[in-house]
Amino acid sequence: MSLLELRAVRKTYGGRTVLGGISHAFAAGEFAAIMGESGVGKSTLLNLIAGLDAPDSGAILFDGQDLGTLDDRAATLLRRRRMGFIFQAFHILPHLTLEQNVALPLLLNGLPLDAAAPMLEAVGLGGRGADFPRQLSGGEMQRVAIARALVHRPALVLADEPTGNLDPETAEHILTLLRSELRRNHACAVMVTHSHAAAEKADKTFVLGASGLQTG
Repeated sequence: MSLLELRAVRKTYGGRTVLGGISHAFAAGEFAAIMGESGVGKSTLLNLIAGLDAPDSGAILFDGQDLGTLDDRAATLLRRRRMGFIFQAFHILPHLTLEQNVALPLLLNGLPLDAAAPMLEAVGLGGRGADFPRQLSGGEMQRVAIARALVHRPALVLADEPTGNLDPETAEHILTLLRSELRRNHACAVMVTHSHAAAEKADKTFVLGASGLQTG
């Protein structure tokens, strides 16, 4: 059974169709990249998959569960426990140290906090756990966001331009780490990107357009 399934998902904003009936299934362990022009609905699709927004019609199933049937509390718990998010805007909390930021998913899920420091090490920020976000560059903030998304070993990782602020060498390292974590945890990742170099690291690449998801 697919871990994530889109069934004729449609979404409109202000009378404009952003997503026009998208259907696709993603398997556990799959790393998928989604490309496309700006404004075609890539970030909207991620928000729908995360349950942060609802489609106008169609259904999104996660591990067989229709997200549209969940109330707010159940949807929040599902996101917290089984999903990891890498946002373009990072959403790193400025008043927490780097290690505290990375440990947040562990704390919220009642998991041991000692996994935070090794994950910072894995993204190249070992020994920086006591630093604060104000001491970081944009690329370093991106790496903290990636560490936080992976630390609780989610079943599904949703990534919006995860290498957008990284130099090519660091981007390659981060994507290699993401791939290895997916394999280790038999998890799925859906990555939105404009970078062809990033997309090449995925198992499959799709182009989102007016006709839906097409194999790239």
